[in-house]
Amino acid sequence: MAAHEILAATNAVVTLDVALPGIVWPWLVTVNMWAKSIGTGVIFMLFLLIRTHPDQVKGLRFPTTVVALIFIHIFLLFTLADLHQPFRMWHIFFYPHLSSAITIGAWMATLFVGLLFLLAFVSFIKKDNELFDKILTWVVILAIPVTLYTAALMSQCTARELWQMPTESAQMVFAALLAGSAFMILLGGNKLNYEAKKTLGVVLGLSALMSFTLYMSEYIFGPMKAEEVAFILEYIKGDGPYTVMFWLGQWITYLLPMLLIILSRASKSESLLKLAALLALVGLWLVKHVWLTIPQLLPMS
Repeated sequence: MAAHEILAATNAVVTLDVALPGIVWPWLVTVNMWAKSIGTGVIFMLFLLIRTHPDQVKGLRFPTTVVALIFIHIFLLFTLADLHQPFRMWHIFFYPHLSSAITIGAWMATLFVGLLFLLAFVSFIKKDNELFDKILTWVVILAIPVTLYTAALMSQCTARELWQMPTESAQMVFAALLAGSAFMILLGGNKLNYEAKKTLGVVLGLSALMSFTLYMSEYIFGPMKAEEVAFILEYIKGDGPYTVMFWLGQWITYLLPMLLIILSRASKSESLLKLAALLALVGLWLVKHVWLTIPQLLPMS
């Protein structure tokens, strides 16, 4: 071995020197994904409302920014809590690995948080809505890769055949739109009229429909792709240990909200719309948890 190779080896930075548990990504990562969906989703919905119902968002710019800040920090907190060596997280910034989704995601999330604080300053201190809206455009653009970050991270786990980048990317976007529209329906309260809430309801319903369609496509046709997928899906089929949780999540997150949205449009009931939003937010955690857990149950050897 050459001298420079020996020197490089002795200077190696150890970042993970702990035993790996059976499930590497537990419920902490589920909360991580759930909170991130809300944190980025409300930003998407605020941008939508400013474009479609500008007269309805006068009192929503600052509250929405605060909600985004809270949930993005929950996302970051649970990301840190899940690290086996959380006090070494600064290595991500000072010893970056540019091909790692973790590194790129950490930088983007940090910049995203900085821009959110800038939005909070502009809306609460300067009270400049025009400047806020200009900055918001850039925040929305950055929110897209922040939303997709976890999909990239999951797709790098090449031994987990169920997690494929194209499908997971779509699911992350739909989760953000679903969670963002649901939370904005609840946050809007009396500040939003029925027309604005109906727009959010359309986003919620379509996001639920598309996400449910993707899950069912993988559920039905996934086994045709690979034996690994077939074995993984057995955990949510028949008497599988996660069958009840999987279908409970599908009904609470997608099917019931879609039905309630249709009924709310027919009766112009805001109560039904709020119930759909609440169910979608609660059920999203179940859906994400099942899909995160079942690939990790399959032995790799």
